[in-house]
Parts: sequence; C-alpha cells; structure tokens
Amino acid sequence: MAVALLGGVLATSAARRWPAVDPTRVVAVAAREGSQHDAPPSFLRARLDPGTATGLGLTLALAGVVIGGAILGVLALLVRSSDTGLVALDRSAAVWGAHNETSLSTMLLRAVTQLGSTVAIVILSITVAVIEYRRAPSRSVPGYLALVVIGQLVIVNLIKLVVARARPSIDPLAGFSGASFPSGHTTAAASFYAGAALMLGRGRALRMRSILAGVAVGIALAVAASRVFLGVHWFTDVLAGLALGWSWFAICSVAYGGRLMRFAAPVEAAQVAAETGSAPSGVRAAASEAGPIETSSAQEPKV
Repeated sequence: MAVALLGGVLATSAARRWPAVDPTRVVAVAAREGSQHDAPPSFLRARLDPGTATGLGLTLALAGVVIGGAILGVLALLVRSSDTGLVALDRSAAVWGAHNETSLSTMLLRAVTQLGSTVAIVILSITVAVIEYRRAPSRSVPGYLALVVIGQLVIVNLIKLVVARARPSIDPLAGFSGASFPSGHTTAAASFYAGAALMLGRGRALRMRSILAGVAVGIALAVAASRVFLGVHWFTDVLAGLALGWSWFAICSVAYGGRLMRFAAPVEAAQVAAETGSAPSGVRAAASEAGPIETSSAQEPKV
C-alpha cells in the first residue's frame, strides 16, 4: 500500500513540474517535423493529431483497451492452471501479508479498501455528478459516470461466474465471500476514480488534470494492495482488476466522445486560436465542436 501511495505522490509531483501544453504549438511542431520527411498516410496523421476528437486521444484509448483486454485474457487463462509461476507468486504475496499484519496495518488497510466499495463508489459518483453538473450543466455528466460504475459492476460479476476462482484461505478478512477473479473493489476503483478525474479536470489546466490523474492512479493501486494484504484476493485478481477497470474507463470515454479523451489539450487555447484563424484546420474543427466549457455563463455542450 505504501508503494502504491508513493507512486501516486511521485506521479503528482512530476506532473506539477510539467509545462502547459498548447495544442496549436504541438500540431505546428509536428507539421514542421513532418515536412522534412516523407509524408505519412493521411489516415495515420489523423490518428496521431492531438488537436482532433478522433486523433491521438482516441488512438491511445483504443490501444489501452487492447492491451488491458489482452492482460485480462491471459491472466484468466493462467489462473485456471496450478502449474504456472503466477500461482506461486499469488501464494507468496498472500503469506507475506498474513505474516506481517498488525492491528494498525489492518485498520488502515480496511479504511483504504473501503474506497473501492460499492457504497463509497455510488456516493462519490453522485457527489462528482452534482459538482460537475452545477459547474457545467449537461446530462452527459451523470450518464457517463453511471455507465462507468454500473458497467464495470456487471462485467466483473459476469467474469467471476465464468472463472469461478476461490478466494485465498490464508487468514482472510471476515465478511467477504464469492468468486475471487477479478477483484471487484480494484476494478471499481480503477474505473471510477479515472472517470472522476477526467470529469473534474474538464476545461482545467494541464497541471491540475495531471494531479487528478496521479491521485486516481494512486487510489486504485492502494485499493489493489489492500485487497491482497487483507487476504481477500490473490495478487493476480487485483492485477486483472486494474487492467479491466482502466480498459472499461477508456471504453466509456470513447463511447461518450473523443473530446473527453483530450487530456493534454487546453480547450480555451484551442478556441481562441480557432477564432483568430491561427490554428491548423484540425484544431479549429475540434475547438468549434468542443464549445466553451469553463466560463460560468456558458452552456456545456454535449460530450
């Protein structure tokens, strides 16, 4: 858990030192560099354009879905066999957690693991939806969060039924039963906190969005670690939960429009550039589609 929290803090600290990114400058630099070489196919250029809704953000999201799905599939196959090294790793992690637990560590782990519970996720989802709806009214906000939360819950339980893996029997935390693979708490934490960070970061500076992303990753890793050290999940269960949760987050974000995936594009800068005619056509088109989302008097466009 300490390693997970430290990772989130380090990611946040590094993000605070990043300079702001102007999408018009990114596109201009890419165009200048590209002009010195043979031009790639137009389809490839469009997929790598950070200034369009169907460009770099969508490409990264789809790549994440493919990688996450591959990890989940491989793990699901391996955990059904007792001859793999992963099973030995699972048992080693469970034994280490059981032999090194203290009353204080157990209390802290119980508190951390609640961040991935269904009750906490539902309450926080409603809170984020209310905050974001008041900041920029749009029915897409509660719809997006509902898709993230409800969707991952359905998928996790379906996979649990198929894999039907037993939970660890080494000093398990009382009160948890049912199939073990993948970890529901970890999947919920990975998908929801990433989605919440994305929604809360809309229209804000790159540094703030990076901080929110770092916090989301840190919470997901902390919840994953707590599930293993409390003895209610195997290590591969939480690894699969992280892969599934972040993949589902990417799928939901793509489903609700590529504009949500523009992590590093300051929307306001793109809008100003589009209005003055100084931005490339891809950025002007994306900015005109995005519409104003930060000013208090503006109506939030559909996502």
